[in-house]
Amino acid sequence: SSELMGVLSGFKLDPERYVKLLTKLVGEAEYLQNNPAQGLYPKEELVADHVVEALAPYTTENGGPLSVEKVGFTDGRCNMIIKYAGTEPGASIAFVGSHMDVVPANPENWERDPFKLTVEGDKLYGRGTTDCLSHVALLTELLVQLGSTKPELRRTVTVVFICNEENGVVEGIGVDKLMETGKINHVKTGPVFWIDCADSQPCLGTAGSLTWFLKATGKLFHSGLPHKGVNSLELANTAMAEIQNRFYRDFPGTDKEAAYKFISPSTMKPTQVKCAVGSLNQLPPWTEISGDVRLTPFYEVEDLKAAINGYVADLNADLGQLPTFGPCSKYEIEGAKGSLEMTWGAGYMEGIACSLTSEGYFALLASTEEVLGEVKPYSIGGSLPLVRNMQRGGFDVQMTGFGKMSVYHADNEYCLLSDMSNGFDILVGLVNRLNHGLDSK
Repeated sequence: SSELMGVLSGFKLDPERYVKLLTKLVGEAEYLQNNPAQGLYPKEELVADHVVEALAPYTTENGGPLSVEKVGFTDGRCNMIIKYAGTEPGASIAFVGSHMDVVPANPENWERDPFKLTVEGDKLYGRGTTDCLSHVALLTELLVQLGSTKPELRRTVTVVFICNEENGVVEGIGVDKLMETGKINHVKTGPVFWIDCADSQPCLGTAGSLTWFLKATGKLFHSGLPHKGVNSLELANTAMAEIQNRFYRDFPGTDKEAAYKFISPSTMKPTQVKCAVGSLNQLPPWTEISGDVRLTPFYEVEDLKAAINGYVADLNADLGQLPTFGPCSKYEIEGAKGSLEMTWGAGYMEGIACSLTSEGYFALLASTEEVLGEVKPYSIGGSLPLVRNMQRGGFDVQMTGFGKMSVYHADNEYCLLSDMSNGFDILVGLVNRLNHGLDSK
């Protein structure tokens, strides 16, 4: 539209150059797989080297406008901070979160080579095409066009490519360390767009996720004499039901979830069960039920854990408050008392609720609607690492991305070139709008 015929009005994705770079990045994907449990440690520097090569003609070293910095805290694994300077000190727009590692791919389960870009019409297949090498290539293409045309912008544009997003076992080398060392503090003065979502619409929020294990211990006995044993399976089931009831009482859905378009409220549910291996004519001495909690960002994870640990302590203090089944079912008998123990899985992810009043939010709505003809913001019960910590650290995080949710972490992952082309237009629209102060339209 006329008001956006700004300094970037001639910017369009160059599909040939884009596919050429993405081909190089996906070609490295075998060495970008991140899962230390499988002995897979990515070498994100392989991606960074291709980005450096693409941007080389436009760097300050070569008389161009782009400042390109590799920031690594361990060998072979680096982040990148690339800046295109604006005219107004402190005015900023940043694109962060596009990561240079990928989840593992097993070639046996793929119909195409996961470690090679396969182009079939509009579809681009390969590991990292949705998550997240396609975004690395897309933002590199934006930087190439900024570097080659040198438009005068009010805001400095910063792009941060990160390592170590797909697995948190190794700590202190990715965006967490960039925050800790102050390397990206300069982008706190403007919106930060986290470019690692899918389906091209603004993502307003994600849920936190944590796993739990509830173990009930009873007393083994022959089922012909049930009064002489404590049935851990009955204890686990009834305790689980009581804990879930208390959870939904204390962590109910709120009107905020509707405002953020969350499809579901906070949930706690069992997903696995196991018990002592024995005969069908024995009461099992222990049973473990495990599952997860998805916690909308309007609750704190530590509050949740404290509440559930409290439920378990209360039940242990008086197992008599739990229902039993028939005259011989008891959780405490002479010489034996059942018990419950709750443990939490290692690590957890926190949810985020993006600001619905920031200039970045309004710019993202407007740019998305302008390019796609409609804007349908959403929130999701899935989880994204790192973003809540950034928000807590003072960064105005907004989230979007242009891959396909249906193939996230999946076999035969792909993206659409047409989606990436539209995504490029959305990114250009963000820079244009925020440069011209057209964000609040």
